[in-house]
Amino acid sequence: MDKEYLTNLMREVAEGNTKPEEAVEILKDLPFEDLGFANIDQHRNLRTGYPEAVFCQGKTPEQIAVIMKELARQNANIIGSRATEADFEAVRKVLPDAEYDPQARMIVRIKEPVPKREGTIAVVTAGTADIPVAEEAAVTAQALGNKVDRIYDVGVAGIHRLFAKLDRIRSANVLIVVAGMEGALASVVGGLVERPVIAVPTSIGYGANLGGISALLSMLNSCANGVGIVNIDNGFGAAYLASNINRMGSGE
Repeated sequence: MDKEYLTNLMREVAEGNTKPEEAVEILKDLPFEDLGFANIDQHRNLRTGYPEAVFCQGKTPEQIAVIMKELARQNANIIGSRATEADFEAVRKVLPDAEYDPQARMIVRIKEPVPKREGTIAVVTAGTADIPVAEEAAVTAQALGNKVDRIYDVGVAGIHRLFAKLDRIRSANVLIVVAGMEGALASVVGGLVERPVIAVPTSIGYGANLGGISALLSMLNSCANGVGIVNIDNGFGAAYLASNINRMGSGE
C-alpha cells in the first residue's frame, strides 16, 4: 500500500464510487495483517517508500506463496530474497506474473513500472565467484527503481582491470563493492572515488576467510574514508541502503 493507492482510494470515496464502509474494509489491515504464521507489514510502503520484502530462507514454499499473495493485494511490486526454485514454483501458482532470477535467488513481481532515478548504482565485484551476492544487490536495486551498472571481476589480484573501468566507477552516484577472500577491493575503490561506497563481504575464500569474517574485519578496518559495510553476503541490504542514498541524491 503506497501513497498513490491511498490517494486513489480516497478519491473514489469522495466521488461516491466507493462506499466508506468498503474503504474501511480495505484499510482494516493497516498497519499489519495477521496470517497466523506471519504478520505482513502492509504499512511499510507508506513509511519508507518501499514495500515489505520477503526473506524466503527458512520459510516453506507454501508460506512464501501465501505471504506474497497477500502482499500483492495492496502492493503492485514485490520482491523475495534467498528464494529457491521450489519457492518460486509455489509463488508462480498464485502470482503468474512473478519472475525468478536463479543467480540472484530473487523472486520479483513488477506490476507497475518503477520510475527510474537519475543517479546510477554501480555494483562492483572482486571476482566471478562474488557475482551471486552482487546479483542479489543488482536485482534488488533495479526493483527499487534504480539504474544499475554491473562491473564484475575487477579484484586487486589484477588491479589493472579495475583501472580500466574507472570512468564507469566514478560516474556512479553510489557504489556497492562485493568482495570475498581478504576483501581488499572496498578499500581500493574507496580511495579512488568521491562517492559513497557500500562494502559487502562475501563468504567466498579458503579456510582463513572464515566464511566471510576475514573480509568483514578487513573492510571494517579500512583506512579509506566514506566506506560503509553491511553483513556478510547481504546484497539485499546493500542495495536497499544504496537506493536510499540514490533517492536522496535525486531530491525525492
